[in-house]
Amino acid sequence: MQTNFSQKQLSNERIAEAEAILRRCVHCGLCTATCPTYVLTGDERDSPRGRIYLIKDMLEDSAPASPEVQHHVDRCLSCLSCMSTCPSGVDYMHLIDFAREYIEQTGTRPWKERAMRRLLSEVVPHPDRFRFALKLAPLGRPWVKLLRRFGFDQAAALIELAPAVLPPSPKYEGPGVAATEDERRARVIMLAGCAQQVLRPGINDSTIRLLARHGVDVIVAAGAGCCGALTYHLGNEAGAIEFAKRNVDAWWKEIEKDGEPVDAIIVNASGCGTTVKDYGHLLRNEPDYADRAARISELARDVSEFIGKYDLGAPRRWSSLRVAYHSACSLQHGQQIKEVPRELLVKAGFSVVNIPEAHICCGSAGTYNIMQPEISSQLRDRKTKNIKRVKPDVVAAGNIGCITQLSTSLDVPIVHTVELLDWAFGGPVPLGLEGLSKFVSDVPEPTKRRVNDFIHA
Repeated sequence: MQTNFSQKQLSNERIAEAEAILRRCVHCGLCTATCPTYVLTGDERDSPRGRIYLIKDMLEDSAPASPEVQHHVDRCLSCLSCMSTCPSGVDYMHLIDFAREYIEQTGTRPWKERAMRRLLSEVVPHPDRFRFALKLAPLGRPWVKLLRRFGFDQAAALIELAPAVLPPSPKYEGPGVAATEDERRARVIMLAGCAQQVLRPGINDSTIRLLARHGVDVIVAAGAGCCGALTYHLGNEAGAIEFAKRNVDAWWKEIEKDGEPVDAIIVNASGCGTTVKDYGHLLRNEPDYADRAARISELARDVSEFIGKYDLGAPRRWSSLRVAYHSACSLQHGQQIKEVPRELLVKAGFSVVNIPEAHICCGSAGTYNIMQPEISSQLRDRKTKNIKRVKPDVVAAGNIGCITQLSTSLDVPIVHTVELLDWAFGGPVPLGLEGLSKFVSDVPEPTKRRVNDFIHA
């Protein structure tokens, strides 16, 4: 793609980076076939190629973000399916993130949208605030129709997504160390997260149990918190950097401990994992953090990615359950991890079936299902329809956003992949699967026999 930036503009590092990304685009349009919003709307401006043109014009003109650019950039899910498809290697992820920040710095928004974005930024990344907000959410349910009638669609979507009942508190609450009782094979740090530990704390519990059962010490570092993804994708890069710095400081204390090497930083929410793996880029211009952030990005692993390198042995339970594996966009496109979770489930004894249109986003995408409820609900319904076609007993996914999104429309339970693995290898029944426990049987322990047992007169 030809660009027309002035030398003065290119003296700005961010503009120069954006220009290098833009020039890689060859207009082929292959990205349009896999872009969820273009598949739905058929509008070129809602495709990666179309957004690239809009961003290019906006940056070249050094102009405030127009309502048109803002509208179509806001409708991008950041599913990154286009990056899996692109033959030219266009770094769309960093381009769209920069465009969002530019829009927030130069554009204007209606007060209702500004208020919702502020609410999400100030509440969701903080577990205590988020938990309190979810307790209040049922009070708003009777007013959902009225909210929609007066144009408060985002507030209505937020209330509808809130669970009717909060799950029990986690068994393992950090900070602290969950030490393995077996011979130690590895020592890892786990990101406890923000929204996930409130919405489904059992995911962290299952992760810790599964790892500790297979010789891994799990650390939840004091001072660590939200990865910054939610804030970043709302265009607040400065806020995301502060979250990232806090995690770097907390994790580095554990990494620096003498004689106690850290083998990996485990993330069990794939949306967070994509961001943590990008800390090296996010903090590249922070002199006190750049090198440490790059090292942390190297250590970051999705929980399935880490477990996939271990021999877990034979499962302790046998199951006849039919599992539909939903590959979250942040896992299959953002981290390029597609088959590992499926293979782990098969090795654990589950019958795993493929979901049609697996590359198409479910519409969750962080806060997208709140900020863009119309498109999000269309994508959710499309994904639900495809899941129902394969008639599973349960759905597995690697991201809390997908789990929350799909649980509102599925007639079968949906759980995290690691919860099923934990169950298969000796853990408790995952929350919501109690009715399926009759289809799972313990594998008998081998009987210890003496030599004389094999000698017959």
